[in-house]
Amino acid sequence: MSPNLQRLRMKKFWALLPILLLAGCGHPRQARVNVPPPPPPPSEQPSAPEATQPPAAPETSELGEPKLSRHAHPIETEVGLASWYGPPYNHRRGSNGEIYNMHAMTAAHRTLPLGSIVRVTNLKTGSTALVRITDRGPFIPGRILDLSMAAARKLDVYGPGIAKVKLEVMETPEPLNSGGRWAVQIGGLKNEKTAAKLVEHLSRRYHTSQVLKFKSPVGDWWVRARVLDDDRQRAVKLAAETKTPEGAVFLVRLD
Repeated sequence: MSPNLQRLRMKKFWALLPILLLAGCGHPRQARVNVPPPPPPPSEQPSAPEATQPPAAPETSELGEPKLSRHAHPIETEVGLASWYGPPYNHRRGSNGEIYNMHAMTAAHRTLPLGSIVRVTNLKTGSTALVRITDRGPFIPGRILDLSMAAARKLDVYGPGIAKVKLEVMETPEPLNSGGRWAVQIGGLKNEKTAAKLVEHLSRRYHTSQVLKFKSPVGDWWVRARVLDDDRQRAVKLAAETKTPEGAVFLVRLD
């Protein structure tokens, strides 16, 4: 290599040396990483979803009775005995999921769809009231309706405790004569042993049915048999074939 060429290369080296030194002293570039934010403090943690609440009661009139639609008319009529129930059922959950309020204009019926609105007329006094079906009952032969205490007062049933009434079905959320979920309810039985024997008997005879016993707020025992698919025809058949030495057998709609 010629001396001139060697000197030229050395000059280039010394010229580039400061640039190389500066580059070596610089900070390395960090890679871009998506890091999730830290969790919020406990006071800011999102709250758990609230439990599903039963639907609110529909709008009522100034008298506390359920309101009818403009074109409501009697769909079906039934005549029979009405009674009423209050304590110790007050503040317990009814069949439709609502907490029973004996001061509201409601009633219990064994087979009308829950949420139905009926017009009740006391055939002796002529007093009339609209009530909403929120519960199941009465489970006493010969009775067709169990009124809340408020409805019983308005219909002149509170004093005598029982009265003959005309029930007119005005509105229903579901069809009366088709569909629905059905079961058989048997009671009231005096003691748990009798109820347990009936559960065992029905479970052996109807293998596809779900049979259970439960105690009522007034101390007696009840047995409920849910047939396969909650089918109405199966429930009717089971009710017709079931005989008990005490208590009574009732067809009941669950919805």
